[in-house]
Amino acid sequence: MNAEIIAVGSEMLTPDKIDTNSLYLTQELNTLGIEVVAKSIIGDDRAKLTAAIAAALASSELVILTGGLGPTEDDVTRDAAAAALGVGQHYDESVWHRIEERFKKFNRTPSANNRRQADILNGAEVLPNPNGTAPGQWFSRSGKILVMLPGPPRELKPMVASEIVPKLSQILPPMAIRARWYRVALMGESDLDSLIAPVYTKYANPVTTILAAAGDIDIHLRARSVNAEEAETLLEELGSHIESLIGDRIYSNNGDSLSKTVGDMLRAHGQTVAVAESCTGGLLGATITEVSGSSKYFAGGFLTYTNEMKTALLDVPPALIEKHTEVSEEVSIAMASGARAKTNATYALSVTGYADGDRAGLVYIGLATPKHTHARRLSLFGDRQRVRGLAVINCLDWLRRSIAPELR
Repeated sequence: MNAEIIAVGSEMLTPDKIDTNSLYLTQELNTLGIEVVAKSIIGDDRAKLTAAIAAALASSELVILTGGLGPTEDDVTRDAAAAALGVGQHYDESVWHRIEERFKKFNRTPSANNRRQADILNGAEVLPNPNGTAPGQWFSRSGKILVMLPGPPRELKPMVASEIVPKLSQILPPMAIRARWYRVALMGESDLDSLIAPVYTKYANPVTTILAAAGDIDIHLRARSVNAEEAETLLEELGSHIESLIGDRIYSNNGDSLSKTVGDMLRAHGQTVAVAESCTGGLLGATITEVSGSSKYFAGGFLTYTNEMKTALLDVPPALIEKHTEVSEEVSIAMASGARAKTNATYALSVTGYADGDRAGLVYIGLATPKHTHARRLSLFGDRQRVRGLAVINCLDWLRRSIAPELR
């Protein structure tokens, strides 16, 4: 079974409101083996919503509408659904009685327009809403299911758990969806796709999706089968090919961030890391410590934005800065060495460079280990935020490749 989700409400077409219900619904549907093939947001426009519902029913077996079940004139979901299905509506006295009882609990009296919430599609089953006045509705005909749910998450989620999931579980054939989520650092999207497309395009199942951000690429594999074991087998077959092609540029196969991956490695080896930052302004340390439990392996950091602070906190010789400038291989090595010496950390990372201006993107990063201290020159491009972010990813990926019990 494929599903489409339509969120109803003009407020979600503004910058101030986000549709989070569809994320929750997708998770619950995927657990049942239902693939969500489309999501849309439609404003409070009866004609547009009617057309969207009709189109969704034509292409998918299950359509879920969220929102637009309130008592006001701009709550058009019931009317649009009736029009799309070609059915009428009737007033349900028992639904109205439950609405009245809910108002009484709060010492309130429902207004006349609340009666609209008791309008039920002919042939639909009422879905009780213990946390609000708007009931849900379940309409099934000719192998198609239309579900209407209220918009507030505190009302929608309990109804999905108590009503929708049990109903779908009774009618669905055995099906499982499993996913694998590779993350790759410092590889261009076009380069990666050129490498793995000859493999993944041969497979209709699993489905492969590539999502790219600066310095970081996600590869999502989703497999469907009659049971979890077969779905996992499909993932393993395609995943093994992808892993062999990309190799150690894959830093995670479960969706973990680079900072969490590095942290887990440090914790597993009983090792620690310190940082010394200039142009990143604390971003490297903040990225490492965004992971819960990072105090186990993060020894500390130094924000040395000026040359004077590099000398005062990290013992970088002023003569070294004067000879090579603060953005140089020599200074990045001295910063990393100083940070490691001051904290007794297993490793220390340093970063110094230009995030903007005429020389924007010239960055040096340093790595101090118990045996060696190294530096790398980076030529990054983009605005200030992008340069700083890429510098952090380069530092963390370098550390990831260097972590080992033998303290290389």
